[in-house]
Amino acid sequence: MKAIEVKKDIYWVGGIDWSLRNFHGYLTQRGSTYNAYLIIDEKITLIDTVKGYLTKELIERISSIIDPSKIDYVVSNHVEMDHSGAMPEIMAMLPNATVITSAAGEKEHKLHYNTENWKFQVVKSGDSVNIGKRNISFVMTPMVHWPDNMVTYCPEEKILFSNDAFGQHIATSERFDDEYSLEIILEEAKKYYANIVLPYSNQVLGVLEVAKGLDIEMICPSHGIIWRKNVSSILEGYNKWASNQTDKKAVIVYDSMWGSTEKMANYIANAFEDKGYKYELFDLKSNHISDIITEVVEAEYICVGSPTLNKGILPTVASFLTYLQGLAPKGRKAILFGSYGWAQQNMKVMERYMQESDIEVVKTFNNNFIPTQEKLCSITKEVMEII
Repeated sequence: MKAIEVKKDIYWVGGIDWSLRNFHGYLTQRGSTYNAYLIIDEKITLIDTVKGYLTKELIERISSIIDPSKIDYVVSNHVEMDHSGAMPEIMAMLPNATVITSAAGEKEHKLHYNTENWKFQVVKSGDSVNIGKRNISFVMTPMVHWPDNMVTYCPEEKILFSNDAFGQHIATSERFDDEYSLEIILEEAKKYYANIVLPYSNQVLGVLEVAKGLDIEMICPSHGIIWRKNVSSILEGYNKWASNQTDKKAVIVYDSMWGSTEKMANYIANAFEDKGYKYELFDLKSNHISDIITEVVEAEYICVGSPTLNKGILPTVASFLTYLQGLAPKGRKAILFGSYGWAQQNMKVMERYMQESDIEVVKTFNNNFIPTQEKLCSITKEVMEII
């Protein structure tokens, strides 16, 4: 396990999780990396650690460069345990090290670990620490996506150590964006944003404003690939997603018991196709909600369908709507549809979810049992009149 040089005397020393397939409830089909960075200067500085079970990798990579006990500072940008899980073992090896973190970070470390023998240095936005030839400065980014979050910037190297911002869940031996498929990196960055960062878009816009004032040549996130060639691409993506800019696109999500709701979904899709919209059709029996949300992040319309089941809706649809509600995309328009037998409760339940998600419902279609061909064609026509 060797360190990988990012710039002269700055190394990636993180861990690779090749087997991870689920992270906070969303699918991570490509695994992940937990990134940590080592700066060799007069004051040797470690920026973040890794998830606990990858501590051995972290120590081996650090040891390929220096004796870990020589580390002077450990910068903790974020206390969530995929970043700080190695802290207890690491700090036991560093008798003279100081943990640099936010005020909330100090509090959260003490709530997670036995920090009795740890030395803390609390920083706030604008603070800077000299480590020799270099300085590291700090910007607080609370609720992107925990209260303790901050980012670290090295002006001499023009590197932003960006914490969870700009990250992706990708397990790979390649470390840089010019060594890996940019299309895949951006897709995974969008998925990461959609499933973790989306509720905090207002705060992300604040981070982007800060980033505009920094001279950035490289972004080193806490997960995935390091940005050194395509920095502008990820900044543009974040600006679009955080601003809730949508494409001419619809996402149609449904589950169906006997095929009636599925038929309605297809005729709604016809309307979007005829109007020149990009659209994606997702049957919840065969698609995971985290992959669907990745497409929602750029969609103007969210169309959701379910039949009535036991005075409610199908559990798969309820799960999707609960997930959507938590992520809270702004400025979307909803079309709801489904079928029922003797109770029209499906629409009431879905409308309540949308109201609580602050998503405008522009049209509903609820059909008693099996829709006729005439009814299906009328659905296409009515949707075309709306969009």
